[in-house]
Amino acid sequence: MMKAKRYHPLIMLFDGWGLLKNSFFVFIFLFVIKARSQSVFIIYGRILFFIVICAAVLYIILKWITHKYNLDDRSFHLYKGIFIKLEQTIPFSKIQNVNRHTSVLHRLFHVTSINFETGMSGEESAVAFKVVSKQEAARMEEHMASAVIEDHVNQLSSEAAVDKVETNRTIHFRPEKKDVIKASFTSLSFLVFIPFLLSLYFKVDEIFDMDEKTEGIFSAIVGSWWIVTTIVIVLIIASVSFGIVRTFLKYGKYEISSDQERIYITKGVIDETAFSIAKEKVQAVQIKQSIMKRLLGLAEVKLTSAGSLSLGEETLEINSLYPFLPTNRAYEMITEILPAYEVTHEMKRLPKTSFWLGLFSLSWIWIIVTAVLFYFKPAILGVGQAWWIISAALLFVIVGLKWLDYLHSEYILNDHFIQLKRGSLTTSLFLSKRDKVIEVKVTRNLFQRWLGLASIVTANRAKPVQHNRITNVPVEFAASFYKWYLGRGKEIEIE
Repeated sequence: MMKAKRYHPLIMLFDGWGLLKNSFFVFIFLFVIKARSQSVFIIYGRILFFIVICAAVLYIILKWITHKYNLDDRSFHLYKGIFIKLEQTIPFSKIQNVNRHTSVLHRLFHVTSINFETGMSGEESAVAFKVVSKQEAARMEEHMASAVIEDHVNQLSSEAAVDKVETNRTIHFRPEKKDVIKASFTSLSFLVFIPFLLSLYFKVDEIFDMDEKTEGIFSAIVGSWWIVTTIVIVLIIASVSFGIVRTFLKYGKYEISSDQERIYITKGVIDETAFSIAKEKVQAVQIKQSIMKRLLGLAEVKLTSAGSLSLGEETLEINSLYPFLPTNRAYEMITEILPAYEVTHEMKRLPKTSFWLGLFSLSWIWIIVTAVLFYFKPAILGVGQAWWIISAALLFVIVGLKWLDYLHSEYILNDHFIQLKRGSLTTSLFLSKRDKVIEVKVTRNLFQRWLGLASIVTANRAKPVQHNRITNVPVEFAASFYKWYLGRGKEIEIE
């Protein structure tokens, strides 16, 4: 076992920065806004503020002195506690994925942060290093990977093990300029520019009272058509440029790669994020398409993992293979990265009775809303009979959404795999192996019994648990689905 060592000393600076951000507005209120106040509440508030800050600073220093960690051949060992000591051991076998995040502040000091995520909850949900040198982060990740591979080696013949260890990363995707431009339009990033300008204007207006100073200028601009046209053109060019730059900063250095054991995703030009997951830890795959993406032939592939897929302020986007992949490439990449997964392109459609039952279920919403509108008969925009127009529009929307959902709903069982697809405006195709599904459910209400239909639900390990549901499938398929799941007992290995 390696000797226990303290965390990087810069963690005190980062914790101090967090303390400064959290206490900034309290400081402004007590010492700037209420600077001349002699209120007892304000005076004691200032004293309490200094006491809390001093105690927090002391805690940050003591935490760095007392908290330590080390790694052996199988586990992380964490030593915590200032007055009450606690030792925590987390086996490498429980690690689901690894997340790295390098913010601007990290880059300034040539350090990074790294999280080793597990599928557990509570204090053992992750081994987190908020500040660590890049060399130390790489060393820990390689040490963990080597230990896991060594466990596999012990279970294989020596010759087969050597073939498994000697691997190189394969790069599957790097976005080109055309991909970044297409992504900027698909993500509608250019629409953020106008709200950004308005927000900036209102903040400046609070300080300098811009309304009075710009009143004459605004009247002159409105009165000249060529100035208005020029401003509109400039705003359009600026919005598009803003969208492209914003998208480039987020996705410009995106890279998807893999070796025989793990999948690697890196992204970010300023704030860098890296994510890796062992292929055997992937619980399911989802392919999502919005209306815009379907029109442009794009799709987003997401990996489901039992570990948390966020790091710091990063969202769950981190588990996404590039969100704007060409649809055909998205399907190809699943097979390339996860050879154990098989994507079936031909799927079964729901019976027509499914559409009518679904429409009947939603029709109650329309009936209730229409009854309320008929009773009150509200006049909207001066139109006295507007209630029936709203009722007709609502019926049109309900029928349209249900029809789209019916068209997009498909299902199939393929040996050890299940594929479910559904959605109206946004579609989602779910693919998982039988041994990764932890629970299934088959339900039938009264109407489904009459029509020979059923609803099925699958559950996969994730945070939170991921449920996928498709309603009104033929009862014969529901029976086959349940029988298919019972075969899982022959595939899983109990540790």
